[in-house]
Amino acid sequence: MSGELFELEARADATAPADVLLRLHVQPGAGRAAVTGRHGDALKVKVAAPPLQGRANAAVCALVAELFNVPGSRIELVSGQMRRDKRIRIREVDPAHVARVIEEAIERAGASVGGRDLHGRRQR
Repeated sequence: MSGELFELEARADATAPADVLLRLHVQPGAGRAAVTGRHGDALKVKVAAPPLQGRANAAVCALVAELFNVPGSRIELVSGQMRRDKRIRIREVDPAHVARVIEEAIERAGASVGGRDLHGRRQR
């Protein structure tokens, strides 16, 4: 189910860790950063930063790095710089880990009305 929210990027060296392209639908200017569920074929997230001067994009990248527990240097905004629909590249990550994290985040978001943030706190 979560596998339809991302795709694997082909690599020349099949033994190297994979790169994943994650589809996101972003709500900027929210109370705090959190995964809120699905939006079609994208993971729906919200960030507190406003969509001004790249702040929301930076917040989205930070959210993805924290969610998947990878350094920010392995996160890249590939498309959607000026749109709510974005594609984020996560370099050198296990696709099974990505699928598991997405499933857990969606499950947590659906556990309560309004969802929960990354740390399991109820959102307002």
